[in-house]
Amino acid sequence: MSNIAWTEQGSKNGVELSDIDFLIIGATKSATTWLQQSLQQAPYVYMPDAELHFFSRNYQKGDAWYLDQFERKPHTRVIGEKSNSYLESPEAPRRIQKALPRARLIAQLRNPVDRAYSDYCMLYRRGEVSKDISKYLDPRQAGGGRFLLGGLYYRQLETYLDLFPAESLKILLYEHIRQNPQAHLDAVRDFLQLPSALKPVANKVKDKTVPVVPPMLRRFLYPLRPIAAPFRSTPFVKGLRSMIAREPDYTPLPLDLRNRLIDFYAPETERLGKLLQQDLSGWLDATSSSKLFPA
Repeated sequence: MSNIAWTEQGSKNGVELSDIDFLIIGATKSATTWLQQSLQQAPYVYMPDAELHFFSRNYQKGDAWYLDQFERKPHTRVIGEKSNSYLESPEAPRRIQKALPRARLIAQLRNPVDRAYSDYCMLYRRGEVSKDISKYLDPRQAGGGRFLLGGLYYRQLETYLDLFPAESLKILLYEHIRQNPQAHLDAVRDFLQLPSALKPVANKVKDKTVPVVPPMLRRFLYPLRPIAAPFRSTPFVKGLRSMIAREPDYTPLPLDLRNRLIDFYAPETERLGKLLQQDLSGWLDATSSSKLFPA
């Protein structure tokens, strides 16, 4: 398709709001990148690599900016994007309903305790939080925040269900990916009415053991990032980074803290189980989690 000048409804790439078929709205640390990359392998699906966060954090940039993030390639039949912040954002549901009333929405959810811990570990790798895990995850101390509030799935989904018909929302579970990834993708294919089967990505999307610059040093060097950015790909900087990078030393999730998190999420989990008509009691069992470290 030839490029056209952007109009009130369209972009320079010829994409209009009505062309956006689906959104992956979350949740954070629930293998949504795996789902995105599995979809991107299909030649008829177009998704930008980056999370746009348009309806949550970048709404002020306007429709023109949003639509310019998409392309319509020769074989493109389905267009979508992934922004995990849409599930948590109070403003996103109504903005999406106004702009994309016919879009299909996918929410992929994970045991909220594991999700909170994995999210904490991700920010620890980035040097944005300390090793004092209770400060961020203990419901008695944390006072909410992204780690705890990100797992309140029922109330987040309730807002979407108030604005969209139930058949427009597909709710998936991270745990089902581990059991049968192909069946998981088959459900996505059917929901999006795709013309052929999806295949799971073969590579591991993210690896918690990849060496990183130690968090304290990252915080110290953070003000220098704009200066160092042009040189990051040079052999000297790569060599220097390899000398100081280490596998992250994560603080384990203590069993007593895990139990407090289970109690915190229990009411939401029970409501969500009734909504999905699924048994989520495994989320409330401190011994049932197959991993205490992040994916």
